[in-house]
Amino acid sequence: MAASTKAVALFKRTLALSPPRGPGSGQRCSSLPLPGARLRGGSRLVHRGSPPGACPASPRFQQPVSSLLCPQDALSDSLQTCYRHLSQTSRSFAAVIQALDGELRHAVCIFYLVLRALDTVEDDMTISLELKVPMLHDFHSYLYEPDWRYMESKEKDKQVLEDFPTISLEFRKLAKVYRDVIADICHKMGAGMAEFLEKKVDSQHEWDKYCHYVAGLVGIGLSRLFSASELEDSIIGQDTGLANSMGLFLQKTNIIRDYAEDQLEGREFWPREVWSRYVKKLSDLAKPENIDVAVQCMNELITNALHHVPDVLTYLSRLKNQSVFNFCAIPQVMAIATLAACYNNKQVFRGVVKIRKGQAVTLMMDATNIQAVKAIMYQYVEEIYQKVPSTDPSANKTQQIIISIRTMSLPSGTVVSRNHYSPIYLSCAMLLAALSWQYLSAVSKASEEYVQASEN
Repeated sequence: MAASTKAVALFKRTLALSPPRGPGSGQRCSSLPLPGARLRGGSRLVHRGSPPGACPASPRFQQPVSSLLCPQDALSDSLQTCYRHLSQTSRSFAAVIQALDGELRHAVCIFYLVLRALDTVEDDMTISLELKVPMLHDFHSYLYEPDWRYMESKEKDKQVLEDFPTISLEFRKLAKVYRDVIADICHKMGAGMAEFLEKKVDSQHEWDKYCHYVAGLVGIGLSRLFSASELEDSIIGQDTGLANSMGLFLQKTNIIRDYAEDQLEGREFWPREVWSRYVKKLSDLAKPENIDVAVQCMNELITNALHHVPDVLTYLSRLKNQSVFNFCAIPQVMAIATLAACYNNKQVFRGVVKIRKGQAVTLMMDATNIQAVKAIMYQYVEEIYQKVPSTDPSANKTQQIIISIRTMSLPSGTVVSRNHYSPIYLSCAMLLAALSWQYLSAVSKASEEYVQASEN
């Protein structure tokens, strides 16, 4: 299996919940951002304390959960159905989409469902290649065919294919600027999925290409939607290189972390060009006698992924809208913390390396402005730097990219403190973390109740 769940999964990881920016606010300050979902397989990360430049929590966090949800009378029957599909295919997404401002939330909702449907076709192993390949290539055209649906899928999310006429109807109701973006990304992603159906990732160039198809394109599509909504400047959607890096950093992080899980399911996403220098078969990395070279191979891939961080910081520094910033920033700080946990860690080859929920919530609370994100990045690349073995074949390259990220992350002479917080501060942080986690659960429940109420 090739593209698998990774394309739509990026969507889940890319989302983070935060109430919208207050009118007239010049700073990227907001209430607590809340947990987003995973790219593929969850990710929980840690950041210790509020870094220099972090904004205080906004009183807008006190608004009722119901105020984050779209007014019931504002949704057509078909759009209500789309939100029901959204809730059924991704509970977390159904909640976090409400944090996006204005009409952007509906455009992103439909974008998600279209890619979920495309991904369901790609994932369904009961569909023959003779049928699947043309379906993937032509899927974008089905958006303009009112009656197109597919009733033979055996996948758990088959309802998005069986009720595709409802999704395509709402797609056609979107403004042309949104339709053009969604159809274009769907077209390119379908072609990329078809290309990698029977093709393994050999070179590092092909690794980048694969990650572009299943993740970079999502980053590019979202960025173009942000600009089309006019919540962000046109440069956000035009600079596809930076948007692509946003997706590649997340995708590579998950591919690296999920080695053991992918091996169990018969999937291979690590590039042969890299692992073949260490073992004869990718599965050999899991053998106890190969653990030392396995870790070296992984460290080389982590070093490759770190080269996207400068682009990530540049992209985030350009964002103006608070809801979009939180939406984009939180998955990126999760990714850097995940890489720090994986680096030089033998456990990656025995099972998925996980970060605790409480640590994740603390990160999400902090990553609400570019200064805070830079400080978080600095802390985690420093953690990696301290673990670089002098005997590691990639040691010099790893240290060089970390030095570059350090320079970009902090102004000259700035020092980040990672500890020495008072017991009162730590107690407050834990309380806020607990409240934010509880809040996300409440929003998820409210979203489901809202959709159910819409049907009655």
